Amino acid sequence: MTEHDSTSEVVVPEGAVTLDVVEVRTGAFGVRGSGDTSGFGGVVRTVTLPAPSVRPYGEWFDDLADELEASMGAAGIEASAIRSVVVDRGEITFIVERERFRDMAAVLRDEPGLRFEFCSSVSGVHWLGDEGRELHVVAHLQSITHNRRIRLETTAPDSDPHVPSLVPVYPTADWHERETFDFFGIVFDGHPGLTRIMMPDDWAGHPQRKDYPLGGIPVQYKGATIPPPDERRSYS
Repeated sequence: MTEHDSTSEVVVPEGAVTLDVVEVRTGAFGVRGSGDTSGFGGVVRTVTLPAPSVRPYGEWFDDLADELEASMGAAGIEASAIRSVVVDRGEITFIVERERFRDMAAVLRDEPGLRFEFCSSVSGVHWLGDEGRELHVVAHLQSITHNRRIRLETTAPDSDPHVPSLVPVYPTADWHERETFDFFGIVFDGHPGLTRIMMPDDWAGHPQRKDYPLGGIPVQYKGATIPPPDERRSYS
């Protein structure tokens, strides 16, 4: 692993594919606010997301994109609802405006040329450094008719963590959205019963957010008490 100076400017060679920098991590585990017990406290790593792709996307992705754009027009959805398209590692992701998240899912489900009938999961991601879009919601969609899989993604800021629920389109998203709300604090507007699913109802905060405290509950093991991580000895 190569160490980088987090204060220096990143120089991108001419013609190279650019990436979206969402975070700069220090230490082996990105520790914040407590001692780094890993022994790798001097490591600095830049976290990036794949940049938007340009046509031709390859494989069946171009035909899919053409069909989706035509279906959006017929449904009265503006072309700008798709912020970007990312093709990476043989998979395609459509990143869309959050106000059109549910509408796009309905088009993907209902149009005969698309027919993504099944939503296999909805999950969340929290990038503290992705300013203005810190919260990401990703839906994995499958077309049983055409034997295809895609991702539909949208974002929301920490200051307004609201995203339209996909439950009216895909009932299978029910518990997935509850779990994402529980762990990330993302509010799915229109969900029929958005309550915690794993943590107790009175739990403070959302444990998988990057700004959630590192601490924990002391654990007893054969008579010995193991303190939370942020109370352990620092070896730096």
